[in-house]
Amino acid sequence: MSPRARLSHTGRVKAALLATVTLLAPAASQAAAPAPYSLPWQLRPTAALNVVRSDTAFALSQPVEGERNLTDAFMLLTSYKVTPQLAPFVRLGVVHHNPARGPSGTSFVNPALGATYAIPFNDSLRLALFLGFTLPVGMSGGNEPEAALAAATRSGVLARSAMDNAMFAVNDFTVFPGVGLSYASGGFTAQLEATVLQLTRVRGEAVQPDASRTNFTSGLHLGYFVLPVMSLGGEVRYQRWLSTPASVTSPELRDNLTVAIGPRFHIKLKDGPTLRPGLAYAFALDAPMSKQKYSILQLDIPVAF
Repeated sequence: MSPRARLSHTGRVKAALLATVTLLAPAASQAAAPAPYSLPWQLRPTAALNVVRSDTAFALSQPVEGERNLTDAFMLLTSYKVTPQLAPFVRLGVVHHNPARGPSGTSFVNPALGATYAIPFNDSLRLALFLGFTLPVGMSGGNEPEAALAAATRSGVLARSAMDNAMFAVNDFTVFPGVGLSYASGGFTAQLEATVLQLTRVRGEAVQPDASRTNFTSGLHLGYFVLPVMSLGGEVRYQRWLSTPASVTSPELRDNLTVAIGPRFHIKLKDGPTLRPGLAYAFALDAPMSKQKYSILQLDIPVAF
């Protein structure tokens, strides 16, 4: 073969290889795309995220037959991803309580700070380690709390299915480490989570006899994408006091078991953030919440950047 023929043959080979790479590049890109992840309702995400999240629970209850109380507990979370795996966060909360009897009240609760560290094992399996703490500066704390504000703060605990106790323990400095494990593949998501809360009293000794308390929360979330832009998610949440504080005056006050289910939409704005608004209905499976006929609607609006 002449040198000119060899050069021509080499050029054809290079062109064929380039065409093959060009054809395969979109497929490779699609294969590398992460599986869609069903965001839980009250469990923590297992990814480090840049996100602003507005989360409001509207709770109806009947502590006394025929008398309905309305509580709305609003949470605002901001998280910033400082590395691909680490995302610190700040979370603020306010609760408004409108009882059937007595004055209504609005209380700002303890802010929470912390971070999530995500460890991806592969494209489907991800572990998240979590550490948070609260600042005991919430309203209605101390030895002489205003009655309406104290009632509002207490009402927020069950309005949030007893999963955010640290923020409503306004007399306590609370540290709460946790762990989550998620699996996402083929539009299906399964996630487990467990958290231990260690509460230490720093004020309000006249109204709170316990110097320290230990609480535990856990949950299972299952979700499935019925459409590329919509998923259905359900979860079971369980809260239990590991210690026995003075407030646990009967066995039914030791723990809470709740369920939530609802749709979530996944909307990617062009050259902008991703919106994941969702609406879930939650109810109790045991006392004390079931006896008080709790019915909770949760409006969750995360915006990821």
